[in-house]
Amino acid sequence: MLKQEILLNEVEAKDLLRKAGIPVIDTRLGRDKNEAISLSREIGFPVAMKIISGDIVHKSDVGGVKLGLADAVQVGKAYDEMMDGVRQKLPAARIIGVSIQKMAPPGVEVIIGMTRDAQFGPVIMFGLGGIMVEVLKDVSFRIVPLTRWDAAEMISEIKGHAILKGFRGQPPVSITALEDLVLKISDFIAQNPQVKELDLNPVIAYPDSALAVDARIVIDFKP
Repeated sequence: MLKQEILLNEVEAKDLLRKAGIPVIDTRLGRDKNEAISLSREIGFPVAMKIISGDIVHKSDVGGVKLGLADAVQVGKAYDEMMDGVRQKLPAARIIGVSIQKMAPPGVEVIIGMTRDAQFGPVIMFGLGGIMVEVLKDVSFRIVPLTRWDAAEMISEIKGHAILKGFRGQPPVSITALEDLVLKISDFIAQNPQVKELDLNPVIAYPDSALAVDARIVIDFKP
């Protein structure tokens, strides 16, 4: 039987996660410049803007990410620059619009991901986020479904755990909030077998909460 994979755009992925009770930053789809400006005013400045296109995987490489936009003028200028740059580098890309989200306060970045192993089924990954996961490869894995003990253990066993506990004067993050998030992802995956891949990178961890700032979901549909 043929399979069809669909990569949800960022707005679709976050909407799906939000409905499952997973904390994600409010993100809206702006289909043109005027809508992007209007949504930015509704959400509140400063905002981040990212290109939405199924043909663009690495947004930053084509100028498809603009951060810290402080007012409507900056949003409009950033939109024009983004569209011009993307069309020059990838003229055939089908552009849906841009995502608009409020800039999240700084915190400790972690990653939570999921893939489906041919032998073990869905496997959840946890580690330090942002570029750190690419540089340090400091991650842990567990098979779905997870217990509270599993979540606590996979968080504590990464080498960068000291950063989560507070490092060089930085406040510790809420380990409980991270455990809750990992367990919600485990439940979400168990209840949605059509989800083939999931990446939350980064998740911003704070002293009292954790918030997914970016999300990627691949759905495997069997016609």
